[in-house]
Amino acid sequence: MNYLAHAFLARSSPEFLIGGLMGDFIKGAVPDTLSPAVRSGIVLHRRIDRFTDDHAILVDCRNLVSPQRRRYAGVMMDIFFDHFLARHWHFYTADPLEEFTAQVYEILYEHWNLLPARLQRVLPHMATHDWLGSYRHVDAIHDSINGISLNRLKRSNSLLHGADELEWNYSSFEISFHRFFPQLIEFVQSQSDAREQTG
Repeated sequence: MNYLAHAFLARSSPEFLIGGLMGDFIKGAVPDTLSPAVRSGIVLHRRIDRFTDDHAILVDCRNLVSPQRRRYAGVMMDIFFDHFLARHWHFYTADPLEEFTAQVYEILYEHWNLLPARLQRVLPHMATHDWLGSYRHVDAIHDSINGISLNRLKRSNSLLHGADELEWNYSSFEISFHRFFPQLIEFVQSQSDAREQTG
C-alpha cells in the first residue's frame, strides 16, 4: 500500500495517521521519543506492508508484471492499488476524497516538527499537487512511477514507464484490488481490537 491507503487505514486519530504515513520514512527501531499513538501508527504501517506482501492476491498480481519489471512489482502494486482506492473511494467511505486529502495535509503541517526530514521535503509538493487525490488519474500513476525510477533509484532501471503495466492488465488489477482491500480493512480492524484488549 502507498500513501493514500496508509492514511485511510490510520485515520482514527491525527497522531495515528501521522505514524501511518511516517512508516515509509523511518527504518529500524521505532524512536522512543515519539508519542504512543505515532509509534502505533508506524507499527501498523509495517504490519500492513507484511500482510500485503505475503498475501496470495498480491503474489498473483506481481506475477502479472512483465519479467523485465518484476523486481519492482511490489512498488508498482502499492501505487496501482492507491489508484484504485482513489478511483473507487466512495465504495469504502462516505467522506469526499478531496476533504480527506486536505485534512491529511493539514494534519501533517500541524505536526511538522515530528516529521522525518525526507517527509518534510516531500510534503509541500504532495500538498500543492494533491498527490493523494491525483492517484485517481492514470497519468498521475505514470508520473509517480517515473519519478521513483528517475529520482530515487540510483542506476538505470526497468521501472521507467512501469505504469504501462497497469494499463496492460487494468481489469485484472482492479478486480484483485476489490478482492483484497476488504480483507486488509478486516486485518487492520483486528489489530485495533488487539490493541484495545491489551491497552
